[in-house]
Amino acid sequence: MTGGVDRADPSGQLLRLLEIMARLRDPATGCPWDRDQDFDSIAPYTIEEAYEVADAIARRDWPALVDELGDLLLQIVYYARMAEEDGRFTFADIARSVADKMVRRHPHVFGEEHFTDDTWEDRKAAERAGTGRPGGTLSGVTHSLPALDVSVKLGKRAARTGFDWPGPEPVLAKLDEEIAELRHEIAVQDADRCEAELGDVLFTLGQLARKLKLDPEASLRRSNRSFVTRFTAMEAAVEASGRSMSGLPLAELEAEWQAVKRKLAEPEG
Repeated sequence: MTGGVDRADPSGQLLRLLEIMARLRDPATGCPWDRDQDFDSIAPYTIEEAYEVADAIARRDWPALVDELGDLLLQIVYYARMAEEDGRFTFADIARSVADKMVRRHPHVFGEEHFTDDTWEDRKAAERAGTGRPGGTLSGVTHSLPALDVSVKLGKRAARTGFDWPGPEPVLAKLDEEIAELRHEIAVQDADRCEAELGDVLFTLGQLARKLKLDPEASLRRSNRSFVTRFTAMEAAVEASGRSMSGLPLAELEAEWQAVKRKLAEPEG
């Protein structure tokens, strides 16, 4: 016990966090910055925190993950407090909503039904149909997600109707077709059409990732990290030789790049 709170008690810790947020938002004695925030100003922080959670997981940095998950939980507590102040809903409403949803979507665990691969999506579709919002196979996909993730979700939804490629090879053929169309628009220098065709290329890449059962965002993050590692090593090698990156012709930079790739690919020992 520390300060009257059992650190091993999740409900006690959550109550403590809710109380801290209430004090931060107190109109008379709270923090001026925290009092000034609203749903719109906090939303970008929520997106940022979610990415930091994903980054900590990718790096397998478990102490950092504890911290980042705490920051993400704080966002939810923030929204709940602001909503409670406006008389809209409370943290308990949020927790009840997701708990009810999990029970509803897992009848094979909390009921008598047998699990099938379609159980989860069928339940989600039934929920969407019951909201009264405009329906359709593609309704409910959140377009504020990273665009590659949205493309995968749209492809999955469409595939449930049978509108899909049978495997990765036809997607690769479609990718070749889209790249050829992009090349044409680049040649005629039509910026608007280039944007449209580049979008088609990226969308098709999302579907290729889906057919390969890969996460396109994770794949791109991996390549980003690889690029940083290789470029940093190349920069260090050039500077160690007394040369400047900006003073080297492209052919020499490419040679340095290939050398770094070979070196980093070599097994240690």
